[in-house]
Formats: sequence, structure tokens, C-alpha cells
Amino acid sequence: MKIEYYDFAQATVPDDRVKAILEPQHISGIELNEFDLQLRKLLQEKLVDKLRGVKKLLLLIDDITRQTPVSWILPAVIDTANYCGIDDSSITILVATGTHRSMTLSEQIRKCGESIVKRIKIIFHNYKEDVVELGTTPKGTKIVVNKLVLEHDFVIGIGMVVPHRVAGFSGGGKIVQPGISGEETTGQTHWLSAQFEGREILGKVENPVREEIEAVAAAAGLRFIINVLPDRNGRPIRVFAGDPLSTFKEAAEFAKKVYGVIAKSSKIVITDSYPADIEMWQASKGIYSADLVLEKDGVLILVSPCTEGVGAEFGNLMIRYGYRGYQDVKFLIETGELKNLIVAAHLVHVGRVIKDKGIGILVSPGISSDIGKKLGFVPAKNLDEAIKMAEVLVGPQDFVICKCGGELLPIIE
Repeated sequence: MKIEYYDFAQATVPDDRVKAILEPQHISGIELNEFDLQLRKLLQEKLVDKLRGVKKLLLLIDDITRQTPVSWILPAVIDTANYCGIDDSSITILVATGTHRSMTLSEQIRKCGESIVKRIKIIFHNYKEDVVELGTTPKGTKIVVNKLVLEHDFVIGIGMVVPHRVAGFSGGGKIVQPGISGEETTGQTHWLSAQFEGREILGKVENPVREEIEAVAAAAGLRFIINVLPDRNGRPIRVFAGDPLSTFKEAAEFAKKVYGVIAKSSKIVITDSYPADIEMWQASKGIYSADLVLEKDGVLILVSPCTEGVGAEFGNLMIRYGYRGYQDVKFLIETGELKNLIVAAHLVHVGRVIKDKGIGILVSPGISSDIGKKLGFVPAKNLDEAIKMAEVLVGPQDFVICKCGGELLPIIE
């Protein structure tokens, strides 16, 4: 059979060597008109009463690295706010960039819609500045978030729900942590996640990291969320709205059915990173999902465009240290050589798979062979070469092929 990823990676393998092809369900999203009707009905039922008397409204949205159809959502939210007596000048959109770069003007227009960009003030979160400390969670995570939460009396989070290695699922309180949090808070939650194997966190609605995330979000004043499940083209399959924790859990349980697939394990796993293709920092999501079906001492082949290289914010540190196993990174932290826990956690999340568990082969036009090696991968010029390398390393094993790896949730029976 022919394996094809993007427009640069193709290969042909014997049909009898393909153990399984894993991908999310082929569910098509709904059209804008239907989505708008559903959302406005939800907002009328669940948000109008909460907004009465509100003077200043803060809307948290995710950035261009996420598929949330924010341009479909904002008109209904702002109309609802206006109906409740909140004018445009009293509404602020805070882009929950986490540690990502800001969006360009064209990206803002694509994300929010041109009319919204012209009407509503848009601010980008800076995780190093404009933050305020609000104490700690019951379990000791320091709560450092954007100070705008104190300047507004109602906070709404807008995002999407898909499987996520750090938090179990995206969505819910993640729009606050790490979305609008400071470096220390994000470092603590991410390093907590790094202490668990991927199978213990990815796809788990309730887990120790999610507990801390929701505690931070509650302390920051998150009062209402709107979360969608996107199809593979980014159109919403379903929209959820309401109180943050219960709404998130409902959406995450539904997400299990959409992105979850019964799977078999193998010594050779091939995956892409779609739709998290922009850089290796994001593309690693394809590794996390494939990890769930990769057997010990196996080979994982990652195919990803990485159009913006390794990582805009932390690329230099990623290249300097490379992906490493948990104990190696823990030693770097304990000796004080590596102080950034956000980077440390990322190195471990990937290193647990391509160092502790098996070997990673990278096919990416956006990352040179030299950089790929420094990161800890075996670089390959194309998919055919990657498959031949894998067979040299572990023999002519059967393949498991993953598609839409950035959102996939393999479930071993």
C-alpha cells in the first residue's frame, strides 16, 4: 500500500506488513449557520444571567496554533455581551499565547475575523511581563497570571478540546494555564506532567496535572468557557458552553469518542503531527500519540513540515540540550544547569519516547539533518529512507500507521 503524508512524504510498503492504520473518526463539522444557532441558544440559556451587571468583560482566546474557530464564536459572544449592556469599549480580547509568539495582523484577522479586529481591543499575553501573583493552589503550585484578570469582573475562556500530553485534554482551564500564566506556574505544571509516562496522562480526563490547571484557572476568575471539538479541517463538530469544570469534563468525554481509536502496538510506528505542524515544539504531539502504540525498543518515524523550524521561543535551548530521558533532565535541573522547567518538561516528554523507550527518526523539510541530530533524532531525507533505517534497526517488523497524529488518541485493548 502507499503511505502519503502532506506533499513531501510518500512510501510504498507491503499490504501484509501494515498491522493497523489509526486515525480519528471521519466526522464532518457543522456549517457556520447551524453552529451560530447552537451557540447563541447556549449563550442565551447559560450566559445571559451571568453577565447582567458586569462592567468589564475579558475574553481569552487561543492562538493560530490551535484550530478553534474563534471567528465563528466571537460575534455571538460579543452580541450577547452587548445585549447585557456591555459595550465594545468594555470588552478586551486577551490572546492566550502561553509561551508562543504573538500573531501577525493577517493571522489575527484569520483567527478573529476582520470586523472583530477593528471593533475590539486585542492584547497578547506576555508570560514574562504583565503578570501578577495570586498565591498558590492547595497543592503548592504558584499562581502567576496576566494582571488583566484583576481589571475585569468576568472572564470567559474560548478554546478547543483534543487529547493533550501535558493535561490529558486541551480545553477548559488550559486557556488560563498555560494560556495566560507566568513562567513559574507553567513550569511547575509541565514538570509535574513530565514525571508521568504518556499513557498515564494523555487522554485522561482526570489527572494530577489537570487538577492543578483547573485550580489556577479558578483562582484567576475563569467563570465561563466555550469549547469546541474540531474536525480534521478545523470545523467544529460540536460546541459546549457553561461553567468551566463541568463543561470541560463533558466535552472531554465526548472527545474520547471522536479522537479515540482501538489500537494495536508495534515495533515500528509511523506518524505525522497534523494539525500541529508549525514547529517541533508543536509537532511533538505526533510523538505523544504514537508513543501509546510503540513497543519497547521500537522505532518511531515522525513526519512533519515544521515550517517555522524547532521553536520560536525555546528553540535554542531545545537544540542545546536535545531530547533526553527523565533521569538525565532531572539531573540537569538538580545541578542547576537547566533552570527552565517548561523546556525541561518538553525535553522529557519527547525524550521518554525516543531515548528511554526507543529510537526516533525524523522526516522534516523544516529541520536540517544537523539540527535533527542535535535534537536526538535520526534524520532521514524521505519516508522511504526512514522505513529502511527502521528495518535495519529492528528488522522487518509490521507497521502501525498513525494519521492526524496531533489529535489522535490510540487506545490499546
